[in-house]
Amino acid sequence: MYSLILHGRRLVQLQKWLNLRVSVQNAFVLSDSFSSASATDVRSRDGRKGKNFTVSYLVDSLGLSKKLAESISRKVSFEDKVNPDSVLSLFRSYGFTDSQISTIITDYPLLLVADAKKALGRKLQILQSRGASSSEITEIVSTVPRILGKKSITVYYDAVKDIIVADTSSSYELPQGSQGNKIRNVSALRELGMPSRLLLPLLVSKSQPVCGKENFDASLKKVVEMGFDPTTTKFVLALRMLYQMSEKTIEEKVVVFRSLGFTVDDVWEIFKKTPSVLKVSKKKILKSAETFLDLGYSRAEFLMMVKRYPPCIEYSVESVKKKNEFLVKKMKWPRNALVLHPQVFGYSMEKRIIPRCNILEALLSKGLLRKGSELPAVSSVLSCTDEGFLDRYVMKHNELVPTLMAIFTKGRVS
Repeated sequence: MYSLILHGRRLVQLQKWLNLRVSVQNAFVLSDSFSSASATDVRSRDGRKGKNFTVSYLVDSLGLSKKLAESISRKVSFEDKVNPDSVLSLFRSYGFTDSQISTIITDYPLLLVADAKKALGRKLQILQSRGASSSEITEIVSTVPRILGKKSITVYYDAVKDIIVADTSSSYELPQGSQGNKIRNVSALRELGMPSRLLLPLLVSKSQPVCGKENFDASLKKVVEMGFDPTTTKFVLALRMLYQMSEKTIEEKVVVFRSLGFTVDDVWEIFKKTPSVLKVSKKKILKSAETFLDLGYSRAEFLMMVKRYPPCIEYSVESVKKKNEFLVKKMKWPRNALVLHPQVFGYSMEKRIIPRCNILEALLSKGLLRKGSELPAVSSVLSCTDEGFLDRYVMKHNELVPTLMAIFTKGRVS
């Protein structure tokens, strides 16, 4: 019985911390347009009750499969049907069919916890006031549900409407110039399977690459041939990088990387992991190499770090030196540990590295680490989530939990 009580107390303490973290994160969910919906409405409930109710509701009210409903319940959860019912009723009052509503909720489930009257209803009224017919509204919203999450809904609506008209009308003539290119290019991306969450920003963009023509076609061909997934943000980033950079500029970047020991194949593998690496200046690339070499890393280790985690080449000299000083010299992790996990150079000192290392030092001083005085793997300490770290290093030490939590939270930004 005593062990059960202790276990319950640990869960409560862990949940207090996690609730604080989750509430801060969810304060920004749907902030683009659903500011009237409180964070508690949007928050995915921790209890099984909310998740089970959500699954049952989606199956019974929308006819979704249990598997799909369970997937959606990981993105949004609720414990009663009042708000979801009001959202579904609103859609039906505007002429949306059950099939269209199911499509909308599957693509954008957070709509179920939006304020039906103040957020969704107001936006649908705006579209009506612009002369949009019921059939136009239902077709466009069900095609691109995330349009309802945008403040400038009319701008997005007009752009989406042009795309749909171009797709469905054989007599439609593309406008001249950038608008015509935009319609043609976005239609091509849709055919590749790019989701609306990625297309929406492109629809109202006046910048490259979506407004281009010949260069767009060539860049798109390269990105597809390299195997980028059109349903991911990497695809868009890769397309933008290749579109904006001339063949000469790209070749010059490849030459810089080769001067450090990378092969051409290495460069393109790095690009596939992190497309933005091509925009890093020659000066910064060389400075990054110099910094790591000055800290005692071999050239082979530097190459390995960049291959494993390309963003590490963009970190400032000051940040790399500061974290290396702390992790290698103060905490005594071997450099090789950081070579295998270079992403640690991108973690926040104040929010992650120092609080977690303070816990390690406290445990070491009491001889409570599993291997005595030996440090655990750097990845098990720094690369896991807060929940994983606390469960692994704090919650198992019964009577020390309050003390360790005080050490962990001290100095963190709320």
